[in-house]
Amino acid sequence: MDKWAELRTAYHVARLGTVSAAADLLGFHRATVNRHIDLLEAELGGRVFIRHARGYALTELGADVLRVAQKTEELIYDLAGRAAGAKAAITGEIKLTILAPFAGLLMGAIAKFKASNPECQVHIDASEDLARLEYGEAHIAVRAGARPDHPDYVVSSFGRVGLSLYAHSSYISRRGLPQGEGDLDGHQFVVPPTDDSRLPFGPWIKDHINPDMIALSSKNLEVNFSAISAGIGMGFLADHEAEAATGLHRAFPFKKAWTVPLWLVTHVDLHRTEKVQEMLKHVKLARKDT
Repeated sequence: MDKWAELRTAYHVARLGTVSAAADLLGFHRATVNRHIDLLEAELGGRVFIRHARGYALTELGADVLRVAQKTEELIYDLAGRAAGAKAAITGEIKLTILAPFAGLLMGAIAKFKASNPECQVHIDASEDLARLEYGEAHIAVRAGARPDHPDYVVSSFGRVGLSLYAHSSYISRRGLPQGEGDLDGHQFVVPPTDDSRLPFGPWIKDHINPDMIALSSKNLEVNFSAISAGIGMGFLADHEAEAATGLHRAFPFKKAWTVPLWLVTHVDLHRTEKVQEMLKHVKLARKDT
């Protein structure tokens, strides 16, 4: 396929939403932008965009084209900066994905990254859904649980995070703390569904907590944190998250079995780009200092 200029044009139309905006950015006439899109669609044998009154919407094929074009543009930009022989300013956007309870682990690194690279915008997706790095949904992912085994992923250890059973002072004032694992009768819990294999305390919940002991359950970890902090029940939290909050107390001594490994994950195509390497450097240094 010899349509790199057309691919770049389509990428900017998709990113900006209109032909006019893409033409202004690229310094083209609107007719040139339309011609590039027509040539690209003829080459691919399908529609990349659906035209409507407000602009252009991507088709399923177009979404694939956008991911390829975005990755290609980032690689070309990175290559151009390296060829210039000097460190160019890192601009644009860098996307990270991490489970919300662990996001605090990145903030120190992001602050230092931003101080060194003020023109680069950082976007964090704290969804429980796993970003597909091969589709450009994130530059860097922090994954919990088993080591990712995708053949195109570059994976390195990000250490382990402790999780413990916590109760808020308001809960303790009403019900007290259990004296041990055999003293759970009369206690209430806030827990996520236990079908998530990334949760190291899942087997413990199944063995020790009956359904009638669950006061609230949510897959959303931020909801669970709010419920535990409101005293609705005891629940599992990351130790660093609980220690930074007010009024939370560990119900049981620390258990090594409740720690979870974290992994830094990038896609092989973008792993060596300056933007990704710069962020990884700050993230690894910050983690080493904790």
